[in-house]
Amino acid sequence: MNFLGQKPFDVVCLGILVADIFSPPLPQPPAPGQLVVVDDLPLDAGGCAVNTGVSLTRLGARVALSGKVGNDIFGDFIIDLMTEKGLDTSGIRRSATRSTSRTMVIPVLGQDRRFIHAFGANAELTIEDVDVSLVAQGQVLYVGGYLGLPRFDQAALVELFAAARARGVRTVLDVIVPATANYSLHDVLGRVLPLTDVFLPNDDEAALLSGETDPERQAAAFLALGCGTAVITLGERGVLARTATQTVRAPAFRVEAVDPSGAGDAFDAGFIIGLLEGWDLVQTVAFACAIGASATMKLGCTPGVFTRSEADAFLAENKLPISIS
Repeated sequence: MNFLGQKPFDVVCLGILVADIFSPPLPQPPAPGQLVVVDDLPLDAGGCAVNTGVSLTRLGARVALSGKVGNDIFGDFIIDLMTEKGLDTSGIRRSATRSTSRTMVIPVLGQDRRFIHAFGANAELTIEDVDVSLVAQGQVLYVGGYLGLPRFDQAALVELFAAARARGVRTVLDVIVPATANYSLHDVLGRVLPLTDVFLPNDDEAALLSGETDPERQAAAFLALGCGTAVITLGERGVLARTATQTVRAPAFRVEAVDPSGAGDAFDAGFIIGLLEGWDLVQTVAFACAIGASATMKLGCTPGVFTRSEADAFLAENKLPISIS
């Protein structure tokens, strides 16, 4: 599907690439020394760039991935699986010294998930690993995991976003903010947000970055630095999206959730589809909420994500009470 023109890709997704090992939801964490037997421990590819990219592909977009993996079987697995799913992997680089990032995901019924993570090759990703000519072949550049990539700092992201903008590519940014972070908003985003069309943190990340607890004030702080649209995702409480002239609030769709992994990345994919289609903010938010909700309906980050026809059918039967101010 070609949304906006004759470029080879609709979206280039850059950021964290991970091999994920999932446990099925457990009634409680294992006790010391206890062996828990499950039917399967699925291996899948994940990370912000993968999750958003695969979700976009399921929705009909043409996607290229950019990031870094190790020169190992897990790196082979990610590249082979992404190729099988229809994503272009020519922008993925190999580390000669670090293994592919891996995460063990352990859902526990009625509790938040547990994670065991090896950062791996993501720690090496730098601006030199990014092919700007590949970025220029997309309509939108999505960067996922900023502030969770230690060698990809504000100067690197400013350089990349400026290059994208100069080539007519719109920019979408998501972040990972450690709970112990003590960032100055200006120091990490002051020069990036004026080059950012859409900024998509969750409310915890937005609070750590802005020092504000209210989503509307969080969005206002990001808009004041120059981003086009600030979108604060609120988990089960929905979303707040704000531009210079409009604020949109929406609750979350109520679905039978199995695993929340990847829901935020799927939301991002849905929002990007709205950009590609030229929708207004209300339609874009509703669509993104549906895609985010769908990711929770199966184990793993992307197996539950709607296809485009499934999303359209879901939205035809389910309406969100969206408020506009």
